[in-house]
Order: sequence, then C-alpha cells, then structure tokens
Amino acid sequence: MTEMPKAAEVEPPLLEVRGLCKYFPVFSKGFIQRQIATVKAADDVSFKVHRGETLGLVGESGCGKTTTARTILRALEPTAGEIVFRPGAETHDLATLSSAELKPLRQQMQMIFQDPFASLNPRMTVGDIVGEPLIIHKLASGSERTDRVSEMLEKVGLRAEHMNRYPHAFSGGQRQRIGIARALIMNPALVVADEAVSALDVSVQAQVINLLDDLQEELNLTYIFVAHDLSVVRHICDHVAVMYAGRIVEIAETAAVFEEPTHPYTLGLMSAIPHPDPDRSMSYEMSGEVADPADLPAGCSFHPRCAYKQDRCAKEVPELLEIEPGRSSACHFSDQVRQQGARAG
Repeated sequence: MTEMPKAAEVEPPLLEVRGLCKYFPVFSKGFIQRQIATVKAADDVSFKVHRGETLGLVGESGCGKTTTARTILRALEPTAGEIVFRPGAETHDLATLSSAELKPLRQQMQMIFQDPFASLNPRMTVGDIVGEPLIIHKLASGSERTDRVSEMLEKVGLRAEHMNRYPHAFSGGQRQRIGIARALIMNPALVVADEAVSALDVSVQAQVINLLDDLQEELNLTYIFVAHDLSVVRHICDHVAVMYAGRIVEIAETAAVFEEPTHPYTLGLMSAIPHPDPDRSMSYEMSGEVADPADLPAGCSFHPRCAYKQDRCAKEVPELLEIEPGRSSACHFSDQVRQQGARAG
C-alpha cells in the first residue's frame, strides 16, 4: 500500500504572546504607604507574529502599547502570562527566564526607540554606538568589528567615514538610521519599533519607512511596530492589533481593519483619519475621555464612550473572540459595527 504524503507543516509563529499582564501598584502618599490602586497597563494581551511579518500596535496615548512592547522584550517584568519566542529550533518562554538565561536571546530581539537623539550616547562615536552590542555579546572585535559596523552603516544609508563622528553632527533622520543600525548589527529575528518615525519630519518619515521595508525583505526581519499614525501603519503592517485601556479589542489583517472595523473604538480611530473625499469618511465620533487604567469602568471599558452600548456592556467584559479566520474582536455587537464601517468605508 502506497503511503499518502504528509501535509506540509505550518511553521509556528516566531512570537506568541498569551495572556500577558503588566500591572503597576499605586501607593498612597505619606510616611506609611499602602497600595490603593492598580494600574493595568497591559491586561490579558494575546497575539501571534509569524517570521517576516509586521504587526502594528495602535491606540491612543496611554492604551498600553509601549508597555506591552517593553514587557515582551523583558525591559519590564511581566506580572503574568507567557511570551513564547522561537528564534531557532528551540522554544523559549521569555517570561520565566532569568537575566543570565535571557542574555544570549537578546541578540535575537532588539528595539528601535522613539527619540533618535535621547537613545544615543552623546559621548560615544557612531562606530562605538553601533559596535557596542558586538562587544557586549563577544561577537566581534578589532578589524572584524570595524568591518561589520561599516557594512551596517552603509545598509542604513550612511557612510563608513561617519564612524568617527558624534551624534550631534547628524540630523534627526540620520540619527534614527544610527539607531536602526545598532538594532540590526547582530542580525536579530525580532525588532520592536516604538514610534520609530513619530519624531521625524514627514518627508524623512517616508525615507525611514522605506528603509525599514527594504531591510525587512533583505534580512528577513519580523517587526512589532508601535505607532499613532495610522497612515504609516497601513503602509508598513501586515496585521494590526488595536489596544484600548490595556487590552486588545481587535486584531486582523491590515486591509480588513481599515476597511471593515468590527469594534467601535477601531471605527472611531478610522473616522479620525483625514480623507480627501468627504463621502468616504466614517461618520463616527468618540465622546468622553479615555478610561483611567487605575479605575476602569465595569463591563466593557469602552462602553461609556460607545454609541452601540446596551445594558450588557456595563456588566459583561467582552472576550477577544475569533469572528472569522484570522480576525478577532472584543465587542458584543461587532456585527452591527462592521455593517456601519463597511457602509462608510
């Protein structure tokens, strides 16, 4: 009997976040301090990122995007949850590893910071800044280190002779290219870009975004792209995760999120995007203020600002459920929201 061929195995995601939480205690003032509240900066966050893809984390200021990104890299200690990372043949739960166990894995996960000047040491030359990770991880020294730094600077659009200059001699866009070179010098598998272009001029933003696109294709990079600018997210991301008050409320492919939102908060974000054709603008405006992460309302945390709210919204916390393959939403009435978004968009 002829053996049937086995189906091709699907490659597991490079990064899988399961129920990630990061809480910050709030203490009373005075000599005797006691905890009076808890800020749930990231609460039960779950998503997957496959190798070579870009996931966008979007939402208003204070929604927990940066906290989530920093907790994934273990710049912040997680309160609960799993951070499953597969840079090679082995699988690691970053949430449980000690500092010593994390060190070799840090070569595989790097960060591009928002402020390209504050993230660079003004007393170090560009060559020392970009080459420092090679020294820390004992990957190269001497002429080999110089050659690798020179090669990486040229990859990001700078010249080898820039190695002996200091950060103050460069423009904002050039400084961000230095930050990108430092993040990529060890050829990581995962790169977290935290508002990587928000501090740059619009014309420079386009150059840096195109650079990140080219480097991703050349080096097979995987990005988590934290951003406010939805036009940038639409251009660079394969999937989008929308966060509100520390929780992911919608996650799907980029085109689906922008064309047919299934959560009222996502619909509100899309409505805020300027469009030259007023007939295509989504007529939905969010009222009220952003929820206080230290004192979240009962039920759905977005319901005080929601036009679709009903009695159950103030009582039941909606779960992030898959409403179709590859698409999840945390809204009791996602179908109604989707219909309005499709009509408007």
